[in-house]
Amino acid sequence: MVVMYNIMGRQVGSHYLALGILTSLFAGIGYASSGGAKKVTGSTPPINASSKDEADFI
Repeated sequence: MVVMYNIMGRQVGSHYLALGILTSLFAGIGYASSGGAKKVTGSTPPINASSKDEADFI
C-alpha cells in the first residue's frame, strides 16, 4: 500500500518522494565533500645565468 500525495495537481507516491529526498541528500553530500578546485602552482624554470649580474637582471 502506497500513500499518494497531491503535489502540483498530480498524484505522487510516497516511495517516489522518499527516493527523491534520498537522492538529493546523497548528491548534496557528494558535492559538498568533493572539495574545491585544485590550485595549479606555477613552477618557473630554473635560472641558468652565467654570471651574478645576469641572474640579478632576470
